[in-house]
Amino acid sequence: SKSPSPRPNRPVRYFIMKSSNLQNIDISQQKGIWSTTTSNEQKLNRAFWESSMVYLIFSVQGSGHFQGFAKMASEIGCEKSQDWGSAGFGGVFKVEWIQKESIPFQFAHHLLNPWNDNKKVQ
Repeated sequence: SKSPSPRPNRPVRYFIMKSSNLQNIDISQQKGIWSTTTSNEQKLNRAFWESSMVYLIFSVQGSGHFQGFAKMASEIGCEKSQDWGSAGFGGVFKVEWIQKESIPFQFAHHLLNPWNDNKKVQ
């Protein structure tokens, strides 16, 4: 589906996307797609339509790093991708990668999440 038209008076949203492995991040960076669990779909689709921009910050679980960030470029559809197998993922959506670089969590320890008891962002 199409990206929503710019909404300058709407908030920008940020989500940390945890991946179980680096291969999923590599697939996403090569193909410009992502898939998440069905429990995340409604929240991300709502943010996509109600926000001016949705940024996704990717991290492989247990890596101690962020692997880069992208913007959400389409809503999540019903079509599933065979790239991730059938490990409980929902539909595929487009992402546009902005930065593809491994960044240690320690570089972001000054960032606190007010919606998570002001814990460090990682």
